[in-house]
Amino acid sequence: MVINIPPQVNRAIEILEKNGHSAYVVGGAVRDAIMGKDAHDWDITTSALPSETKEAFSGFRIIETGLKHGTVTVLTDGMPLEITTYRIEHGYSDNRHPDRVDFTDRVEDDLSRRDFTVNAIAYSPSRGFADPFDGRTDIERKIIRCVGDADRRFGEDALRILRALRFSAVLGFEIAPETATSIRKNYSLLKNISVERIFVELSKLLCGKDSGRILREYEDVIFFIMPELELMKNCAQTHERHVFDVWEHTIKAVESVEAIPELRFAMLLHDSGKPHCKSTDENSIDHFYSHADISRKIADDVMRRHKTSNAFREHVAALVEHHDFVPEKISKKTYKKYIAKLGIDIIKELFEIRKADISAQNPKFLEEGLKGNEKGLKMLAEIEEESNCFKITNLEIDGNDIILLGVAPSPEIGKILETLLDEVMEEKIENTHDALNERAMQLIKLQERRDNGNCKN
Repeated sequence: MVINIPPQVNRAIEILEKNGHSAYVVGGAVRDAIMGKDAHDWDITTSALPSETKEAFSGFRIIETGLKHGTVTVLTDGMPLEITTYRIEHGYSDNRHPDRVDFTDRVEDDLSRRDFTVNAIAYSPSRGFADPFDGRTDIERKIIRCVGDADRRFGEDALRILRALRFSAVLGFEIAPETATSIRKNYSLLKNISVERIFVELSKLLCGKDSGRILREYEDVIFFIMPELELMKNCAQTHERHVFDVWEHTIKAVESVEAIPELRFAMLLHDSGKPHCKSTDENSIDHFYSHADISRKIADDVMRRHKTSNAFREHVAALVEHHDFVPEKISKKTYKKYIAKLGIDIIKELFEIRKADISAQNPKFLEEGLKGNEKGLKMLAEIEEESNCFKITNLEIDGNDIILLGVAPSPEIGKILETLLDEVMEEKIENTHDALNERAMQLIKLQERRDNGNCKN
């Protein structure tokens, strides 16, 4: 098998070989190329020491930020290439980083330190494949297997536990039995990994095509990372709308929504509050009053703990809080207020959230729910066509205009603008400067009469 390598990468390998060194492309790009996928992030590994790599590329721009780890970044025709010396790693006292790195001149030594066999394959146009752990066979068999002893690999870098689950979910590969056993034995080591790194891997896992399978098969690992989710397992939902417990319903909802991190996390957490507010009536029917509010707080706490951006946290929390949004049952006025509060983009995503939610409920009510969604989407299209005024900043009048009408800078200006917005959304007045200016004057005079009346009293 021949791998098509970008010309810049091929040229770099040729330069190293002409200078008396061996060199290969290695890692994820090789794996993806073997699988017939578009390969990116081409990394090169070589027998050349960092100083020798710098000498070989003396005519190129070089970035030395990774030099102490054996990595030289070379810019070739605008493409940055990381070129790393073959190395052997020793000791991982923090379960993440090696305590010592030694350079070696054998590519097999370098491959032996890598995480999984499918990532421990090197390729050179002149030398062919270096595949001492039979990674190509595991790719063909669709298996994720640790290189060598799994306990040792996970002890070296506990993040590999989540990487194994992520690769399994994204690639659709099974995890080899001995690797799976080691994952369940060692997942507590994840406590030594930064929450930011965990969140990155979990995001990719959730967006994988087999995320549902991983959530089911490795729920113990997921619950260790997010203990808030564990109460959902075996939390029954005795109600005509449901046929699964909260956890299985959640997994099916995750599988049903588009593979976008915000949407996947929203579905993972949308019912997390249910176990905290479950009640059963005299007819043995379960209810979960206010679960959306509780779920929002849980989602907010989870995002804060994992140090996500404020925008990401607020986005997910909003979707969780309003996941029971039923626009076909509300008035156009209320609909517009939702749009003003959440924004049109969030509203459109809520339809996707709702579709995934009802797809994970009792199939008996699926058609009814989808028809409701379509009705709501039709109303949204009508609202968008009729008006684009959903917040104060969309008004054809602003605070300065109100000041020109004689109102001193004060909270009163905001109240007037809010009233004008409500009346525009209710279609009582047009969103034109003249109409709004006239109505603002009426509101000011009305308030003056009220104030004068209060003074007389």
